[in-house]
Amino acid sequence: MEKMFRPALLAAGMAFVLAACTTMDPYTGEQRTARATTGAAIGAVAGAVIGVATGSDSRERRKRALIGAGIGGLSGAAVGGYMDRQEARLREQLQGTGVSVTRQGDDIILNMPGNVTFGFDSADLRSEFFEVLDSVALVVNEFDQTLVEVAGHTDSTGAADYNQRLSERRADTVARYLGNRGVDNRRIATAGFGEDYPIADNRSEAGRQANRRVELTLVPITR
Repeated sequence: MEKMFRPALLAAGMAFVLAACTTMDPYTGEQRTARATTGAAIGAVAGAVIGVATGSDSRERRKRALIGAGIGGLSGAAVGGYMDRQEARLREQLQGTGVSVTRQGDDIILNMPGNVTFGFDSADLRSEFFEVLDSVALVVNEFDQTLVEVAGHTDSTGAADYNQRLSERRADTVARYLGNRGVDNRRIATAGFGEDYPIADNRSEAGRQANRRVELTLVPITR
């Protein structure tokens, strides 16, 4: 699994993505604009910006390698429909789990908050998260012309360098789980962002739990 590296986010880029995104409320099934959502949706949008900002060179190298190995290679006209079908399957599988599904262009972002992922100061998956990841793996294996970028995040408790390493371990844990469920490791890249991109107030336990999260960005493999 290839690592990605983190740059600074551009405020203008974030503003553009927030204006453009829509998300589905995992509890009500209603579609909302990103500006009207909080918590998971904001985190997913942040994940999209991070993925775009960090992954361009790495992403293109992986695409070329996978195409060379006979995996992937969607043409421009086929990409939108392919990702539409994958998005629909993910929404079906993840309804009611607390995981938000956000579309940004042709990319799909899954935000997995701390109440279903990791406990405090831990990179061990909660047992209730297994079924969620099994559902993700089921769809990702079905739509195998997709890259899977896994980003780990923490709350702000503790030292920043420790949180950075913890976020990397969290991303690696999710990536290994997906690999053990049959997702080709060549399709997976991981990154940790420590405490840098909170989606909630770290002064409350609920906020810290929301910030202990993993975001998956699914990217079509295109020629």
